[in-house]
Amino acid sequence: MAADTDTLIGGETETEHDRTGNAVVNWMENLSEEAYAYLLLLPAFALLTLIAFYPLISTFIMSLRADQTRGLDPLGGFVGVENYVDILTGNARLARQFLDVSLSGSFPFVELGVPFFQQALFVTLAFAIISVFFETIIGFGQAYVLDQDFRGRRWVRVAIILPWAVPIVIQGMIFFLIFQPEVGFGTNIMQQLGIFSAAPLANSRDAFIIILVADIWKSSAFMALLILAGLQSVDRSLYDVARVAGASPWQRFKMITLPLVLPALLVAMLFRTMDAMRVFGLIESTAGCTTVPSLTCLVVEAMFGGTRIFATAAAVAFATALVIGLIIGVYVLLFRDTEGGPY
Repeated sequence: MAADTDTLIGGETETEHDRTGNAVVNWMENLSEEAYAYLLLLPAFALLTLIAFYPLISTFIMSLRADQTRGLDPLGGFVGVENYVDILTGNARLARQFLDVSLSGSFPFVELGVPFFQQALFVTLAFAIISVFFETIIGFGQAYVLDQDFRGRRWVRVAIILPWAVPIVIQGMIFFLIFQPEVGFGTNIMQQLGIFSAAPLANSRDAFIIILVADIWKSSAFMALLILAGLQSVDRSLYDVARVAGASPWQRFKMITLPLVLPALLVAMLFRTMDAMRVFGLIESTAGCTTVPSLTCLVVEAMFGGTRIFATAAAVAFATALVIGLIIGVYVLLFRDTEGGPY
């Protein structure tokens, strides 16, 4: 029994359990303050990791199995990375199915036979880069206007924020109606200028531009709100000192405004980039995923496009998550030295 391992200390016996407990207490007491703080946060880290990564791990495991279109179970046996090879080489069933539909578009790489995953990746990255670029510039201008003290500023704020409050589906329907040849006024104007074709929403290039404009119209307000928060945190006395020193408006912007607003600006750009990489609702409600295929469109098409290719959909979803994670990593690496930046 335990009595054989007990030790008599001060008239009381110390069991093996007590000795283990004392060793743990001694080990914790010898930890540095920083290590002790991390130890206390460990349960929270474990819970967050479980919540954040379990769906990704589950999706990855699903992507390693075969598609099974017959029977009750949509997943077949283990096939390793075969689904990833198929979507990258254009051999996936989804690619052939989707490519047949999208031939009505005018992206040049469709005719060149580029695998559909790469097409969707190109469309998504181009959409994210162009939309975030213009939203940053327009959002900064809006924030700068809202930061000024003038009569009627409250109504200007409402006018700027209003597009952001519109639901995505309503936003898509607005631009759908504007560029419908039968009812909209936008098609005739753009066609006379030689910019759009007679049916822009059925043309991949034209529809891509329309969706870009719709996204910029809506999301610039989001950028403006975050940048405005950064602008209003700037100490106004710095501008007074700069004026006394003879600094021009451009020098005040370059030396005071931009450096102090940069952390808020980077956070806004990161959020908008992640959001743009997940674009789906705006595309589907404006021109349709077969006209402007994004990565998210590819996943939804695989899941609900009429065939039960869940494993392929899981492979596309996991690859999309990797691309978004890579972009976040690039942001962190590029701006890791920026105080208060996106990390």
